[in-house]
Amino acid sequence: MPTLTNKFVASRWLPFEWPLMEVEEELHALRTGGADASPDLAARVQALEARRQELLQEIYSDLTAYQKVQLARHPRRPYALDYARLMFDDFVELHGDRRFGDDKAMIAGLATLAGRAVAVVGHQKGRDVSERKERNFAQGRPEGYRKAQRVMQMAERLRMPVISLVDTPAADCLTEAESRGISEAIAEGQMVMSQLRTPILVTILGEGGSGGAIGIGVGDRILMLEYAIYSVIPPEGYASIVWRDPSRVAEAAEAARITARDALALGVVDEVVPEPPGGAHADPEGMAAALKARLCHHLAELDAVPPDELVDQRYAKFRAMGVYEELAIP
Repeated sequence: MPTLTNKFVASRWLPFEWPLMEVEEELHALRTGGADASPDLAARVQALEARRQELLQEIYSDLTAYQKVQLARHPRRPYALDYARLMFDDFVELHGDRRFGDDKAMIAGLATLAGRAVAVVGHQKGRDVSERKERNFAQGRPEGYRKAQRVMQMAERLRMPVISLVDTPAADCLTEAESRGISEAIAEGQMVMSQLRTPILVTILGEGGSGGAIGIGVGDRILMLEYAIYSVIPPEGYASIVWRDPSRVAEAAEAARITARDALALGVVDEVVPEPPGGAHADPEGMAAALKARLCHHLAELDAVPPDELVDQRYAKFRAMGVYEELAIP
């Protein structure tokens, strides 16, 4: 096991990526060591770059469910405001639910996407301890969901599509949130989105955790990044409840079927958007460009659907989820 020599290394590399880390560190040393360029040095760099590509393919072509959980939670992964900067023009954030206050765990505002005016809502995580506390670890409070609803209803009046960016471990369930009606706010969010007479595109960026996700997760198209997760309960909670053994978290991640490919197979999402080699955090600009292209593609399709039909199709889409067949037990 390599020694993590500095905070940058500790924050960037996950345990299963350590072989790749060793190659990257050696490449960095060769490129910054001040040695004169020589055929031997150039050949060594070329060999290491080839080895790096081999490792990327080897590691990322066979990730376990729990390794994808780790990527979904990666501290360097792009968050909603990163995508707002990279995908949209003229993003203007709006604040407050006009009833209680402003929840910084939830962003909401207006922007343009490829020249088209849109409304944007989403969860926002923090990069450091101070910001994570300020953003409440992206765990939305009632006023956050009501702020999102306010902006979505504004979008309907202005005939703007809604872009929802989901990335939360769960909704806030502390006493203050419960006392202000977190369950009602989440339910109302689903009701508002189910009836909105304008296109809604939802993307699960990282963690799609339970009620925290579905409070802004009802849409005409549900996209999911390749290494994102979508869950009723985190794998740690699953292992603790089902087996009373938190150490079985990796097994729980497999059993709960929370990966993007699982969600697509179950019909919970409509498309999985591939991530760059190494994950979205390895190339945020490339990831944003790929997601933007897919959002524009789906928006062009939805523009052709009349509002009444749009609402009916959305309702039928979610009513069809969870269909099962009862089999007689011999």
